[in-house]
Amino acid sequence: MSNKKIGIITSGGDAPGMNAAIRAVTRAGIYSGFDVIGFRRGFKGLLDGEYINLNVRSVSGIINLGGTMLHTGRCPEMKTSVGLNKAVNIIKELDIYGMIVIGGDGSLAAGNALCKKGIKVVNIPASIDNDVYGTDETIGYDTALNTAVSAIDKIRDTATSHDRIFVVEIMGREHGFLTLDVGIAAGVEFIIVPEMKIKMEDLYSQLKKGNVRGKTSEIIAFAEGCGSSMDFAAKIAKNTGLDVRVSNLGYIQRGGTPTARTRILASQFGAYAVKLLAEGKSNLLVGLIEGRLSTTDIPTAIKKEKDFNKTAYEVLKRLSI
Repeated sequence: MSNKKIGIITSGGDAPGMNAAIRAVTRAGIYSGFDVIGFRRGFKGLLDGEYINLNVRSVSGIINLGGTMLHTGRCPEMKTSVGLNKAVNIIKELDIYGMIVIGGDGSLAAGNALCKKGIKVVNIPASIDNDVYGTDETIGYDTALNTAVSAIDKIRDTATSHDRIFVVEIMGREHGFLTLDVGIAAGVEFIIVPEMKIKMEDLYSQLKKGNVRGKTSEIIAFAEGCGSSMDFAAKIAKNTGLDVRVSNLGYIQRGGTPTARTRILASQFGAYAVKLLAEGKSNLLVGLIEGRLSTTDIPTAIKKEKDFNKTAYEVLKRLSI
């Protein structure tokens, strides 16, 4: 195994814990006899041949840092045959044994494309959206969850002080996984997610009834995949006569110091990804299923949609009376 190289890429949107994963891959790789190189700025760095050699010291002191020391970005060129072939040629020219790609859905697609060209790839799921099939949790999710809950705790102080309804927009692209868990943990009154359609008239009625009962402030967690939170809030204000404000948490959910849970998950995923490559296995997504490390074929992870937890959604409804 000595002197074989593995490459690391962090791709797509950043997520807390990516650095912990880079550290784990690097140190586990060196322990297993690999040389490790990291490509900068995602797949664009691969296409530009921009990489650095990683060693035990170069990844020291990064486990507690948010973001990614390798930087990241999206690379539309990887979706073209020209870009893909260029990436394959560079990987072969550098004599890389296998690639470990850290990221979300776009990273899965790129990893799968490389596998079809004969490149050994293991994907590590890192996304605050937690929308990757094949794992109960993605790197960065727990940190984003805690960040959003902390923000809503503070917003509730203002909502209560001013007798207001607050619509708080949560990240998650076209899914409501993060919004659901934020809603339960922060004790919000309503969540609006793409997976569960609501009748606006019913929402207006419930808000009015709450106001009559003396409930002068309420929090509505709104998943970004549901459209414009500003338009949504304007409709509520118009149809209820209540004072409604909007707070978009935005990119603060993607940054910050990773939680202990995120760091542990990233470390486990990174070490496991190296183990798989060392055993000659590839075209796999590393995941956590019911508390155990697992793998899913990348094509399967791409094809299947993660189930929305409707049971948890019903729990939130019962607790928000």
